[in-house]
Amino acid sequence: MKHLALLLVLAAFPLVAQAQPDNRIVIGKIDSVQSKILNEKRKIWVHIPDSGPDGLYSKKRYPVVYLLDGDGHFSSVVGMIEQLSSVNGNTVCPEMIVVAIPNTDRTRDLTPTRVESDLPFMDRNFSKNSGGGEKFLSFIEKELMPHIDSLYPTQPYKMLIGHSFGGLTVMQALTKHTNLFNAYVAIDPSMWYDKRRFLAETKKELTNKKYAGIPLYVGIANTMNEGMTLSKLPKDTSASTLHIRSIFDLDRHLKANNQNGLHYQSKYYENDTHGSVPLITEYDALHFIFKDYNLKLTQKDFTDTTTALADKYEKHFATVSKQLGYKVSPDENRINSLGYQALAGKHFKTAERFFKLNVANYPDSYNVYDSYGDYFIAKKDTTNAIVQLKKALSLKENPESRQKLDALQGSKNERR
Repeated sequence: MKHLALLLVLAAFPLVAQAQPDNRIVIGKIDSVQSKILNEKRKIWVHIPDSGPDGLYSKKRYPVVYLLDGDGHFSSVVGMIEQLSSVNGNTVCPEMIVVAIPNTDRTRDLTPTRVESDLPFMDRNFSKNSGGGEKFLSFIEKELMPHIDSLYPTQPYKMLIGHSFGGLTVMQALTKHTNLFNAYVAIDPSMWYDKRRFLAETKKELTNKKYAGIPLYVGIANTMNEGMTLSKLPKDTSASTLHIRSIFDLDRHLKANNQNGLHYQSKYYENDTHGSVPLITEYDALHFIFKDYNLKLTQKDFTDTTTALADKYEKHFATVSKQLGYKVSPDENRINSLGYQALAGKHFKTAERFFKLNVANYPDSYNVYDSYGDYFIAKKDTTNAIVQLKKALSLKENPESRQKLDALQGSKNERR
């Protein structure tokens, strides 16, 4: 009983990130939304990926992660996504905007139904404002999402991540507002809530609805007391195992009802507690949700002097685009570098394929035309080099393209 009491206290009061002094590295900004639905002003913490030197590359748009208990998980999730989306490494997921939602009344917002606490160790004030989950999801859909989409460079792909009570909200969104998000991550969700009535309703919804491949990842922490094991758990009826038993009940139901089309995966983290499990769950969830995002390359790919690698990039990202529902292109800088690498080795056909791929994917970037111009300069094709450099300058006046164009036009006039 004491173990469950501690778990519920942790569920109600997550750790809060501390404000950073001005001389520290900044990973995001604080924004706010005046909510008519919730009748309060809600702060949000927003991280936007670094798109590189200002004005050099085409402006990007990004998928969005909506993060519940945002003040407790913002820095870790931002750091993880930045690491896993690095184009210089083994890219696991796309760069993403992170919108973290700090709490004002956590029990009100992150619980699906109104309950009276019948647990003797809980203060009745714990649940007096419970059951505002539908209003909170309405705030996200009708006020927060439009605000984010109007001010930030978003793509139409959205993920919801929630821990504990936040995991309840994830399951509520999945079952009641299925298409509000494209992917869902429920971390050790409090499925015991409301005497497991919400669990029963959730199982019913998961049986009857069709989910058309929507991903759901569930992480399960080890919240058992010493001496309890997974083999003993199914027969146990004590309050101390209510939390973990309820999640495994959901897990078994999901695995037995794959006819609903949900793309589901779960994992039990034996060495993690309710408080430590978010980080490893989020890591594994990103690998699961974006399992086909990474383009696996070999040494042979980089030494090939044909257009095979460029073709591989194009085919791969066409598949990724179809899966995610919006156009995903290989990184402009990465393709540019491969083009120059081929050009340095005088593999002109390979170089042109890369530069043309960038032109097709980033037609509003002056940089791709400037680079394509360099290809024609190396080929001593002055006419086409001038065409590309003029295109670059029409998009953005810059000294590099101007200097090259002036030199080419000067030499062309001298020949006349």
